[in-house]
Amino acid sequence: MIDKPIQIVLKHFEAAEANLVKAESLLTSIEAAIPQGVVFGENPEYDDDCRSFEKLLLVLPKIDSWKPEVRFMELDEIAQCRLDAMEIDEISCIVSLEHEITKPSKLLSEYRRRFNQKRRELVRDELIKLIDRIDSNTKCLENELEQIDSDNERIFSDELEKLEQNVEEMTPLIGRFIERPSRWSHLERHIAFGTGEDLRDIVDYDWPTIRDELQNSMYNEKEPIPVEIDDIGDLVRANQNEPITTKLQWERLSDEEFERLIFTLISREKDYENPKWLTKTNAPDRGRDLSVDRVSRDSLSGTIRQRVIIQCKNWRTKSVSLPDIATLREQMKLWEPPRVDIHVIATSGRFTLDAIDFIERHNQSDSALRIEMWPESHLERLLANRPAIITEFGIR
Repeated sequence: MIDKPIQIVLKHFEAAEANLVKAESLLTSIEAAIPQGVVFGENPEYDDDCRSFEKLLLVLPKIDSWKPEVRFMELDEIAQCRLDAMEIDEISCIVSLEHEITKPSKLLSEYRRRFNQKRRELVRDELIKLIDRIDSNTKCLENELEQIDSDNERIFSDELEKLEQNVEEMTPLIGRFIERPSRWSHLERHIAFGTGEDLRDIVDYDWPTIRDELQNSMYNEKEPIPVEIDDIGDLVRANQNEPITTKLQWERLSDEEFERLIFTLISREKDYENPKWLTKTNAPDRGRDLSVDRVSRDSLSGTIRQRVIIQCKNWRTKSVSLPDIATLREQMKLWEPPRVDIHVIATSGRFTLDAIDFIERHNQSDSALRIEMWPESHLERLLANRPAIITEFGIR
């Protein structure tokens, strides 16, 4: 098998890592061999470790044209300098000497920091490219799935082969350099089986979850996220003559994209678990309902999970009316059992007054089912605190 460019680069990193680990181990031994206080005398093991460290340092590659220049003091030299500093009795001389003794450790720590940073940059850049390619693969597969007759048959598709290749390229980056996504083994298994049902799981569950987790782990808690401006003031001044947009541009979304936005919204919330697509092949509007568990935690009563069905209606030219509510409730019965606790109607439009009045009276009745309205105004408030989703779907 011919190594790909990223695999070749990773091998160089692995070789450098092996030498760096040896250098770090040697430096620990060297520092441990330095006596405390003024102690004259030779230590052959200390001298051998210093020479071995210098050889390792020679083969460590530069990082952006920089690499540590390390000089170890002989043990007698350290003892003499400490004695001189004590005789002078100047605290600055004592501190300066100890800094010089520990300087190799500080320099190697700086090399390690830069090394890890460069490796993360490499992995991050490669992941961004692979995520874009797999996004394209899954989008094409989703379109192909509309044409298949049986979910139980194995699918032979050029797009599936491309997906498998891209996942194979991503595999060396997963686990060693970035946290392994929770559904990674599911993705590999579904690719291996390759039936229509497997591909639906990849498109609806595996890849959306993996992509979100990868994007969230690209920068650790101490790494700065790139900001492509130098001066916030310039940004404000540049927009002073532009109108402030408060409404989201729902018209940019197709019905399918609106459904995917709602799925993304619930998938990223910690109080929502097990989001699923529910495909109604006989639905007159070809819509897909969503199922999710809403989790409520109470220190006294414990954890409560409620089953939620969300019906998405990308209706910009009409409001959800009372007859629509009745129709939607009938459609929702397709998903029982198990019992549905909450029925959410999410729309890019609004609700009519009689629909609102009916829902409010229903929720005050003895019915175990609660109906929630998510009109455009509610969704805009939710998304105002989640600008990444607004950017992802391009509705600002």
